[in-house]
Amino acid sequence: MGTFDEIHARSIADPEGFWAEAAEAIHWSERWDRVLDDSDKPIWRWFRGGRLNTCYNCLDRHVKEGNGDHLALIYDSPVTDTVRRYSYRQLRDEVARLAGALAARGVGRGDRVVIYMPMIPETAMAMLACARLGAVHSVVFGGFAANELATRIDDCSPKLVLSASCGIEPGRIVQYKPLLDAAIIMATHKPRHCLVLQRPQERCELQAGRDEDWQEAVAAAEPHDCVAVEATDPLYILYTSGTTGQPKGVVRDNGGHAVALKWSMGAIYGVEPGEVYWAASDVGWVVGHSYIVYGPLLNGNTTVLYEGKPVGTPDAGAFWRVIEQHGVTTLFTAPTAFRAIRQQDPEGRLIGDYDLSTFRTLFLAGERCDPDTLGWAERQLKVPVIDHWWQTETGWSIAANCIGIEPLPVKAGSPTKPVPGWQLEVLDPAGRPLPPGQVGAIAGRLPMPPGTTPGIWNGRERFVKTYLANFPGYYETGDAGYLDEEGYVFVMARTDDIINVAGHRLSTGAMEEVLAAHPDVAECAVIGVADPLKGQAPVGFLVLSSGVTRPHEEIARECVAMVRDRIGPVAAFKTAIVVERLPKTRSGKILRRTMRSIADGEDYRAPATIDDPAILEEITASLGGAGLGRKAG
Repeated sequence: MGTFDEIHARSIADPEGFWAEAAEAIHWSERWDRVLDDSDKPIWRWFRGGRLNTCYNCLDRHVKEGNGDHLALIYDSPVTDTVRRYSYRQLRDEVARLAGALAARGVGRGDRVVIYMPMIPETAMAMLACARLGAVHSVVFGGFAANELATRIDDCSPKLVLSASCGIEPGRIVQYKPLLDAAIIMATHKPRHCLVLQRPQERCELQAGRDEDWQEAVAAAEPHDCVAVEATDPLYILYTSGTTGQPKGVVRDNGGHAVALKWSMGAIYGVEPGEVYWAASDVGWVVGHSYIVYGPLLNGNTTVLYEGKPVGTPDAGAFWRVIEQHGVTTLFTAPTAFRAIRQQDPEGRLIGDYDLSTFRTLFLAGERCDPDTLGWAERQLKVPVIDHWWQTETGWSIAANCIGIEPLPVKAGSPTKPVPGWQLEVLDPAGRPLPPGQVGAIAGRLPMPPGTTPGIWNGRERFVKTYLANFPGYYETGDAGYLDEEGYVFVMARTDDIINVAGHRLSTGAMEEVLAAHPDVAECAVIGVADPLKGQAPVGFLVLSSGVTRPHEEIARECVAMVRDRIGPVAAFKTAIVVERLPKTRSGKILRRTMRSIADGEDYRAPATIDDPAILEEITASLGGAGLGRKAG
């Protein structure tokens, strides 16, 4: 196969040959005319003229190849005390009947379907049933506010909505139907049909003439076969987290997506067909799309769909229980999950209660992985811990340690090197490449590899302006960082999280690395707040490990001294605040921009993706106590 550097070099020198070879692993109804179509620059399209069906490649193909009895999906729900298993044949049959129910209600190729559901098997079935018909699904995180759901309904104009009566969080039931009803009232576009899955924990009223019972509709339906679509036809629309105003629906196509994800399962994650792979995410996020549903099933793996939390369902040993019970070889989750586990079980004592002999590799992504969290996971689990970096827009890794090609030395704080297909450069504001070690905007040379977004739904000009116009010839990631002498990538912050302190451009991520190394700190965040003298000044927020009883002022002083010692007086780091928790999205991203708005006394809107809006009041009070924000005045 060659070394990693050899394979990466080939992917850049001959992208068409490289990805055409990878595409042989996918079943095509018709082969492509062109591997890479450059007729619409700056937007490139992959496998133009090819025809396929993504659902066929995920399910039917495995059944026809004699693997129908292999386990496809494990549903593990500690919040309902349920475990269900589906073979590839069982999952195909369920999906075919659901596709038949959708088709009977007029859903066909190119029609949009909004999926507003919790973490249950039927959600994955809904996605696959849309793919089976050539329809375009748009999953909206279950429990999203009604007005946010309404804007997404208006943007993609679905013919039908698939929903459930409720979602279940630790200690509470979230009713979905009132939110869905309110959203449809608000929306200008009115879906013709809603299929609603009645969960036993909370049933709901159905509206006559629009709503139908899911189980009844499926029971009456005839199974529907797979519909071949163009490789360049959209598979799904996924709205990016934190969207305000006009939604930004990232589009994923069928052909490039299938090729890239199938390739990534072996090359990046190093998993073989038949092995158990677990992405502990939510299907409402891109990780759930790529690596709960599509990637593992394209590769013939068993995928775990988990309706629970890393802590509290029932304790900080939840992940280890799932790994032992289901024989998980590879876990993919967010660093914030491991920070939560560490905060509750700093010594990792619960790990010893479980047999993790099948467990081989931990992958982390979704939020920058600080070296301290990575080191803790390595020490406790004694398996490779791989930080990798990607985005909703890219659909799979930009940079990773490709375990299936050649494991490279791990450098804490780095997601290793650009994966095959990506040629990254760090640019200054004028678009000039910066030398190794200098922080700037991270950008990828065009064309982006297969599986990355070809655009925004109904927004070609917006797509070009947002991602391609600022640095012509590049995809602008919106992240800032640097490359070292060996080509390792260091993602330090979002571009707008680079702060300017008295003319010095400083990375908040570098300061967070220092704070996270304090023995009492479980999690932290640094933001830049407005300062009349220096322009901006950094402020640190500290969440302490469970059981820490030392005075908060003493810990804060130590943290300030550490930053001044390791980064220097130039950082002007003088304020560290101990807080109970940090405001985050449901996927675990810390809401630094919102925190900065509070600190600066600006008007702000609680992001639609926030996990618990009450945390913002806590942050406001903490900032007020430090003389910052509106409470200071």
